[in-house]
Amino acid sequence: LEAITGSGAEGRVTKKDILSYVHNRKLGQTISVQQKTSSPLVPASINAGDEIIQMDRMRKMIAERMVDSKRTAPHVTSFVEADVTNIVFWRNKMKNEFHKREGDSLTFTPIFIEALILAIKDYPMINIQVDGDRIIKKKDINIGMAVALPSGNLIVPVIKNADQYNITGLAKVVNDLAKRARENKLKPDELTGGTFTISNVGSFGNVMGTPIILQPQVAILSVGAIQKKPAVLETEYGDVIAIRQLMF
Repeated sequence: LEAITGSGAEGRVTKKDILSYVHNRKLGQTISVQQKTSSPLVPASINAGDEIIQMDRMRKMIAERMVDSKRTAPHVTSFVEADVTNIVFWRNKMKNEFHKREGDSLTFTPIFIEALILAIKDYPMINIQVDGDRIIKKKDINIGMAVALPSGNLIVPVIKNADQYNITGLAKVVNDLAKRARENKLKPDELTGGTFTISNVGSFGNVMGTPIILQPQVAILSVGAIQKKPAVLETEYGDVIAIRQLMF
């Protein structure tokens, strides 16, 4: 069991993981425990007063999956700076009314997810999975959203059939999944089946980030902090400089 990376909640090993392990073993693809836990090339130096903290299973699983993803797929990162001024104005105008009506917060995450869904519908070949030399074009749009846990670990709950929600529905499901993720109350099937993932590094104040693809997906979107910047606007009377809300 130590040789199997679990895909269930908190890294639990599921039936699917065991069947996959057995299948790979028949194909001679299994990596031995000794290889996975081999000593680092440069051992850590431990001095008096240093605290040694043993990694929990979830942290070890995250480390293994991230390294495996880098080994499986070449990672190419592209940055685009988007003018989200109108989104900021709209949310500021609507958030109090939304909270009063729905009893829930209206964050930027469901708005970005809705934009992502529209982009996937325009470019369905980013909503795929790669299986060896086969490309599996996914019918459903299941959006994973990275959530930081109090422990410092990261978990990715999945919004199934995200394109069937309106903005109110997305806001509610985003808040619910994030809350239950932090309380360790997610169900196993809420952590599987993602077809595309979004990670909000802006929540930490970072302007941009280079996340690692969640296999077997083919891409991941990172959204940074929104900042006020001077920008050139084209108008019918000529170019002007204005303060705009920009985000990478």
